[in-house]
Amino acid sequence: MSTVPIPITPDRWIIQLFSAKSVAEGGIIRRKVEDVERLVGRRRFLTEVNRRWFHVVENAGQFIIFCNQDPVTVLL
Repeated sequence: MSTVPIPITPDRWIIQLFSAKSVAEGGIIRRKVEDVERLVGRRRFLTEVNRRWFHVVENAGQFIIFCNQDPVTVLL
């Protein structure tokens, strides 16, 4: 008998993402764009990032979230 994994809800995924140690320390986290879009949707994700006054950039299929309110400067 095999067990079927219980799918994660969008609310639970958001809670887990923003409960990461890097978030608490004001660091950086990244997630695949395709995973975010599949699990919670781009709009919901960006709303949650914005609600926390964080910054996010997208590059090469990844979202990079800066978990602080400091300005982000792209140098080159």
